[in-house]
Amino acid sequence: MAKRLPLIVLLWLVSDLYFFQAVKTLTNSGIILQCYWFIDLLLTGSIVAAIFIRRGSRVQQTLITWLMGLMLLTFVPRLFSLPVLLAEDITRLFRGFPPRAFWVSELTMAIAALLFMVVLFGITRGRHFYRVRRETLQFPDLPEAFDGFTITQITDVHSGSFTNAAGVKKGLDLINAQRSDVILFTGDLVNNKASEMDQWIPAFAGLQAPMGKFSVLGNHDYGDYIRWETPEAKQTNLARLKQVHTEIGFRLLLDEAITLKKDGQSITLLGVENWGKGGFHQYGDLKKATADVPDRAFKVLMSHDPSHWEGVTLDHHQHIHLTLSGHTHGMQFGIELFGFKWSPIKYVYKQWAGLYHNAGRFLYVNRGFGFLGLKGRIGMWPEVAVLTLKQSTI
Repeated sequence: MAKRLPLIVLLWLVSDLYFFQAVKTLTNSGIILQCYWFIDLLLTGSIVAAIFIRRGSRVQQTLITWLMGLMLLTFVPRLFSLPVLLAEDITRLFRGFPPRAFWVSELTMAIAALLFMVVLFGITRGRHFYRVRRETLQFPDLPEAFDGFTITQITDVHSGSFTNAAGVKKGLDLINAQRSDVILFTGDLVNNKASEMDQWIPAFAGLQAPMGKFSVLGNHDYGDYIRWETPEAKQTNLARLKQVHTEIGFRLLLDEAITLKKDGQSITLLGVENWGKGGFHQYGDLKKATADVPDRAFKVLMSHDPSHWEGVTLDHHQHIHLTLSGHTHGMQFGIELFGFKWSPIKYVYKQWAGLYHNAGRFLYVNRGFGFLGLKGRIGMWPEVAVLTLKQSTI
């Protein structure tokens, strides 16, 4: 992401200056033009302030949250309305660059206003605009007793970001409404501290699945992103978080495997600690998790970071049939319409949202239940995934 920062800054500056041409075409009001640049200066100053405020402090986190929302409100409408101005400039090039057409600037403003409303919805209502996404996966070696077996997967709760109990309850009720055989949670229960879950324990304890609820840790669960008074305090926090998983009724898997049995047959559920690329810790140990698992067992793996799939899982000596991950959030911003899917996070993660397949192995990357940083979701709505396992005749 750091390598792409200059490009982001360049896009910001170019879109800012370019969009100003439409504003200037529509008005000569000095107050309006001054306000345009004042907002930019205010955002720039806030970004500088956020860099120098103590890392991980509440003030920094609050400032970053507000900045992300405000920057998206200003940047996205400008960026996606600029093609209208660009198209006009191409025609102006062959016409001796006459003054800008008033109606073209009006059209630019109209598009920007529409996108502004979309972004505004995302940062006010999008955080709890839960969507159920369903996939049916076929496997030739799935035990017959598990034909039609259903998994509800959630991930990236980030309870420290929650403020709306009614909104969270809406999502939890949706999970229970799926009536799946198991509920699997693939990490990041909190932002930093176990105490963030205290008020939400009763609500999450209400999740129900007849064959159990299981979970793994995500990168945020270890408390790596804030300063602790002592190493012991950090260890105590992690121990408490593991206890919280028990209190909400989830069996936390730490580089281990369990067997799910049905009608005399079984599948293996694996869970590894977080393993990531790009500076993320690699705590997980898939070899340890599969040490006592028969090679021929049907395996479902929970691994928080999708980079683990290509980094380790695909080359593992045992066939891992299905891997469930999260972590990316779909960047909480993107477009998904009529089969088209795009988010800036695709330039960071090769597998970032939805279903992927490689040589009989599947990976499903959940877009996340909660939110972090940006208190909202724009286009990449919070997700409850329901995966149905089917026995293939091929």
